[in-house]
Amino acid sequence: MRMLEKLKDLEQQYMFLRWVSGNEYGKLEFVGDDFIEFKVIDVDSMEYRETLIINSQLVLEVAIGGADVSRVVAEISSQLSFGE
Repeated sequence: MRMLEKLKDLEQQYMFLRWVSGNEYGKLEFVGDDFIEFKVIDVDSMEYRETLIINSQLVLEVAIGGADVSRVVAEISSQLSFGE
């Protein structure tokens, strides 16, 4: 299975993403044929800081589990209202 196919399955998930020039926690918004759209979360305020468009060939690591990712998901979830 190619990485793009796997990333497509992970759309709309919170994760840790490492690419050639950086790494951040955030939400994978969209996976295209040659790029991904990734919304970066500021881990101090738990608000979206920016949206990145990253060439999919530059992605090195994706972590969808673990203590840090679980903490980010829990913090984001606690800020959601029932109407969202």
